[in-house]
Amino acid sequence: MTFNTYGDKTKPSLLLIPGLGVSYEIFLPLIDILKDRFNILAVGVEGFLLGKESNYTSVDDQAGKIIKYVQENLGGHLDAAYGLSLGGKILSRVLERGEIVIDHAIMDAAPLLPLPRWSVDPIRYYQSFNVWSCYHWTGFWRWVFHSHYIDVMLAECKKVWPYGKGKAVRDGYKDIYTNKLESIHGDDIHFWYGTKEAFVAKPQARHLCAIHPDTQVEVFPGMNHGQLLIDHPEEVARRIKEING
Repeated sequence: MTFNTYGDKTKPSLLLIPGLGVSYEIFLPLIDILKDRFNILAVGVEGFLLGKESNYTSVDDQAGKIIKYVQENLGGHLDAAYGLSLGGKILSRVLERGEIVIDHAIMDAAPLLPLPRWSVDPIRYYQSFNVWSCYHWTGFWRWVFHSHYIDVMLAECKKVWPYGKGKAVRDGYKDIYTNKLESIHGDDIHFWYGTKEAFVAKPQARHLCAIHPDTQVEVFPGMNHGQLLIDHPEEVARRIKEING
């Protein structure tokens, strides 16, 4: 895991954790907006590091490394944390362990529930093929979709694929979808998702609300997985600032 810092170290701390198959650089537009207001820590998840070959380990291992860093460098306290997809799953595990204090936590479309056992292998190989096709057929998909959201996702997949390849994607999906969030600790927890991913995200939100009834759920019309961050970083920044007071 890598730890990349930005902003003003005297300001409130903000942790950013990216999703599977992308690097921490997916947050750069958001970081540019927030760097004057926060001490920002953007992590690189193993298996999806830039310029360095690595293997994906596990949600618990990645959560443990974040906990250790925060304990050693930030006094065991974060003012805010935002996790996208896999990053939200890792953030949920940090909160589940309860070894550091996070005042405000946002999980954006985090997969918190396991899939039926029979479906895990077919889906992880299917997703591995999807990311492989992003790397090898980038121009084709840009021609098909022609949108900022797709362009960014393709660029991100292409940047990290050479360093973890399909094994990191497959190992990541298997780990994500065979683990269930059992409990969670935090005074201010938010769960976000878009209407275009509601079929997958709604059960995750219901489960989180069942174990933490004070969870604040927000649904964004017309948004797909990660699209709010990519197409509207200024809106994500506004909400993070608002949540953090």
